[in-house]
Amino acid sequence: MLYEAFFILMDIKELYKIYKDHPEVTIDSRVCPSGGLFFALRGTRTDGNRYAEDALRKGCAYAIVDDPKVVRGSGYILVKDTLKTLQGIAKEHRKHLNVPVLAITGSNGKTTTKELIMRILSRKYHVAGTIGNLNNHIGLPLSILKVRSDAEIVVLEMGANHPGEIAELCKIADPTYGIITNIGKAHLEGFVSVKQIIKTKTALYYYLRKNGGTIFFHQNDAILKDKLLPSDNLVSYGTNGQPDYLFADPRMNPYLSFLWKKTTGDKRVKTQLYGMYNFENVMAAITVGAYFGVEDDMILDAVNDYVPENMRSQIKQTGKNTVILDAYNANPTSMRYAIEEFAKQPAEKKALILGDMAELGEQSEVEHEKILQLVRNKDFSPENVFLAGEMFSRLSGHYKYLGFKTTRDLIDYLKKNALRNYMILLKGSRLMKMEEVLSVI
Repeated sequence: MLYEAFFILMDIKELYKIYKDHPEVTIDSRVCPSGGLFFALRGTRTDGNRYAEDALRKGCAYAIVDDPKVVRGSGYILVKDTLKTLQGIAKEHRKHLNVPVLAITGSNGKTTTKELIMRILSRKYHVAGTIGNLNNHIGLPLSILKVRSDAEIVVLEMGANHPGEIAELCKIADPTYGIITNIGKAHLEGFVSVKQIIKTKTALYYYLRKNGGTIFFHQNDAILKDKLLPSDNLVSYGTNGQPDYLFADPRMNPYLSFLWKKTTGDKRVKTQLYGMYNFENVMAAITVGAYFGVEDDMILDAVNDYVPENMRSQIKQTGKNTVILDAYNANPTSMRYAIEEFAKQPAEKKALILGDMAELGEQSEVEHEKILQLVRNKDFSPENVFLAGEMFSRLSGHYKYLGFKTTRDLIDYLKKNALRNYMILLKGSRLMKMEEVLSVI
């Protein structure tokens, strides 16, 4: 049955019934599942209402819109606010999911931790959750609406770039378990201070505490440990003391491995992950898997089989050089970790290719300066340090590094001045698209 245009009197429960009959959801009129629902979201650059008619023509059963001017007959559902409607339907769907829901947030390592946990849990359960990094106020509800009735565990990633966002996402996802990977300097532009970042991220702890949920936590992280109470339902992991899950002896050669300390005998964990900073991500994933009863050998196999994708700590052999591709994103904390780890590598010839870090607001120049001071302290040869972006290029001269205003300018230079037989760290924020440099190195 096709309905005429609905109006704002239709409540979420009625809309949820329509979703149940048409559970394929899209916000992109270029990707319209037959018989699905198109949510016309308003963005900073475009208005999804303009594409509602196109979505219906391409096969969507209904277009949920919030602009009455675009309604032209059947198939339109007119609501007061399309985004709030999307979130409301997702929240209603969550109420019908009687399964564990694990939320993951943090400044760094969210996606890698989430991917590892899903790989491990899938060895025993039917797992659903966040695809890619759909982790914000739009991506989270979309992820929830993709969960079907056969899911046994749901794993959701939560991101935040402004105060209070994690608290709002918790209201939609209603997690029963949670992990904060760490807290660092990410999205400073949207926050007044690191203190505000801590408050925003640890809203996950407060939500779980209030609702009787369970917190997985890294007991060696002083910032996170300070935000917990003895009365919390806690599952701990770490490298010293007496955590519930104990790990030790991390090594890089060239990939991360370490010991899982068990009373029945230590187990060597082998990964295909570059970077000591991934140690805490894998510890968290193993802890979650073991807690939910996945057998040890299945956990070890899942970790060993996981190969990072999407430009996150990937080692690429280009034919000319060995490249550590970590270009999906960057903030001061992740940039520092990456450089410190790279400095330890035994390669005879090393080069750094770094792009600007975005969303740092008034702290941008200070944080870029700190990174360049770190590079200098690690004794990288100035002629082997290449910097791209407005901020890095402006500061590069003082350190006698090669600076380029754009990634394209850097690429043009490297075409004429090829690097060969180097180990190269390639890292920068998403807006810099540093992966494009890969074609010339």
